[in-house]
Amino acid sequence: MPPPPPAPLPFLLTPRQGEAARELLSYVAGLPLTTVDAQLLAVVVAIRAARAGVGNLTGTDLRSLRLDQPEQAVGELGAAGWQVPDSLLNGDPDKPAGIIVPEMTPGPDHVLPLGKGTRSKVSGWAMRTRLAKPVKKGSPAARLAALFLAAHCTDELVGEAPAELPIACYAAVPALLEKGFLAEVSGPTYRLGPAVRHLSGLFRTPEEVAALAAEEAERRAAREAAAAAELVEVTPDQWAQWKTGVTPALLRHVEAVEQCALCRCSFGRVAKAFMSSPSPVPGPRPSAGAHDTWRDAHPDCGREAAEFTVAFRAEHGHGPSYGQLCKGLGWKKLSRSLRGQVVSGILAEGWLAETSPVPWTLRPGKAAQARGIVLPGQAAASRSTR
Repeated sequence: MPPPPPAPLPFLLTPRQGEAARELLSYVAGLPLTTVDAQLLAVVVAIRAARAGVGNLTGTDLRSLRLDQPEQAVGELGAAGWQVPDSLLNGDPDKPAGIIVPEMTPGPDHVLPLGKGTRSKVSGWAMRTRLAKPVKKGSPAARLAALFLAAHCTDELVGEAPAELPIACYAAVPALLEKGFLAEVSGPTYRLGPAVRHLSGLFRTPEEVAALAAEEAERRAAREAAAAAELVEVTPDQWAQWKTGVTPALLRHVEAVEQCALCRCSFGRVAKAFMSSPSPVPGPRPSAGAHDTWRDAHPDCGREAAEFTVAFRAEHGHGPSYGQLCKGLGWKKLSRSLRGQVVSGILAEGWLAETSPVPWTLRPGKAAQARGIVLPGQAAASRSTR
């Protein structure tokens, strides 16, 4: 009796990590690069630079990509605005050269704001895909095509070639089919080979995305209904009366939030935030280990938070809420309780300051100001005391 077939390897990516992989490839496809060599090199550098804006690459790494014309590829990255040190081509092949990708500099305009864990997973997936047995000795076009096609596969290994697939990759499809990376091809539709099923990006169909969006909309509507029920006792007359009893400075802040065209907060939310005492965080508090694990994965969160408040205030005229801060920095998976712990820790370290219990007052704290991260008014005050 023949031995049973080996168990399939587990998928390397979750659906959300697959979305990040497709965002990476979409970003590279949109760059002003004309050759497959440059695009493949950009994928490798971009995922390494996704968090800090600098991707380290050695000359040995460059040679291992087996590009047809590496010098031209490096030149294209430079022409696209990436700052590539000459040492990458002419220096010590084992010494890392830091390639600066300006669009990935940490801040609110970051084009690929990936968390540490997601970046690591996508980086590992990209390497495993490039080095998969059916393609590792293939042309740069075949390896780039493998990345795009694997990323756009569902958990049933079915995919449809994305519109942004580089034209040069189409010529590599027959080789992918011959080597078994693809099991079958029919027009733009294809099926991933069973030997590389673990590389699927678990692409979700439009119907699946719509269903998930509908579920999230229902949950959001339920939360908003619950919030509205809590605010039924606050009337416009009570709100107006409350505002007559506050200081001019606080009134200016209240009206900045109330009239913010970007936030568009509802009357109920604003009234409750200012008129009510802060409510205890519901649900169980996260363990200290959960907070420590998150902080280890976000070592620069204090600086990032302080910089974000400066940019946010410039646009809104007031500081962000805890939720707006976390959402703006891509910290989307934090529960409300863990979010409170994270922001409280950043406040305790002096990277942020707030006028508690007044909401929407987050701003750079003393630690941030000492490093030059200040609001315009803080900068002027700092100069006047020297």
